[in-house]
Amino acid sequence: MTKDAKSAPTLEDVARLASVSTATVSRSLNFPELVSDRTRERVQTAVDTLGYSPNFGARVMAAQRTRTIGAIIPTMENAVFAQGIQAFQEELDGRGYMLLVASSAYQTDLEEKQIRSLIARGADALLLIGYQRGPAITDFIKARNVPTLITWAFDAAKTDPTIGFDNRHAMRRLTEEVLQLGHRRIALIAAETDTNDRVAERVRGVSEAIQQAGLAANSLTIHRTRYGIETGAAGFEAVMGAPHKPTVVMCANDVLAVGAIKQAAKMGLSVPGDVSVTGFDDIELAQVTSPEIATVRIPHREMGRRAARSLIGLLEDGVPLESENLHTELCLRGSLGAVPAT
Repeated sequence: MTKDAKSAPTLEDVARLASVSTATVSRSLNFPELVSDRTRERVQTAVDTLGYSPNFGARVMAAQRTRTIGAIIPTMENAVFAQGIQAFQEELDGRGYMLLVASSAYQTDLEEKQIRSLIARGADALLLIGYQRGPAITDFIKARNVPTLITWAFDAAKTDPTIGFDNRHAMRRLTEEVLQLGHRRIALIAAETDTNDRVAERVRGVSEAIQQAGLAANSLTIHRTRYGIETGAAGFEAVMGAPHKPTVVMCANDVLAVGAIKQAAKMGLSVPGDVSVTGFDDIELAQVTSPEIATVRIPHREMGRRAARSLIGLLEDGVPLESENLHTELCLRGSLGAVPAT
């Protein structure tokens, strides 16, 4: 047993801090409807304070394996996560593993709660999206020796095992193509970056390409919005209403780009005749718009398959997790053209 495992808080520790019996703690965690709200709150406060992780089920305690993998994704509304997780599940199922999926809605506190819950239920390993989480929950995972793999991102400077792609590099390459077509007034529609390091890296990629081209910082206008077709449309209308209209509107994902193209048609603007539009991800929707969306293709299914194989290799054969930076591909389609003539 490791030192961290020995120091993990026990049921007795929780009972002592909450000033209740161990039976009450167990009842509160397993059958919360049988205890009062006040008692349940006291127990939960003690659990959170100590970082206690209950282990559900005597079978799990005896076997130390559940053949269950936990995955937490930011949202179930984004097709890119659906594709990757589907491939991840298919690979796990073929090896006799069950997948438990939770959605954090881009809320850090909710993701932390879900991590604790999955570990409490005996998850053998975790799949998490991106690096952006606090040291407390990271220490919690390490203290319980739960293998964790990061995906949908890649940063060579990070030590966390990762199978993903470099968001910054991919977006920088797309921006370089935009600049080569003569665009000098660029708008970017993107989500907030406080809880989304993937979008933060894409924003950095655009900014770096503009800086490297020797353009002024005000060549780029950034519009922050939520993820969705309608918010993409509203964002497009907002940036096109600026005094110096952009010649290209870049979007941090394809769904926002679909909204932008929809709004362009509503405003009587030709894409790319009057203004170009780009996306990111290459979901199927990007190929059914008119025009088709210029975007960055992400290997979502390959990423899911490799992540599953990597975790299984560790759990079954003790093969250490190794990071992989997967290749992305530019898809230069009809929504991106040369800068309109003045």
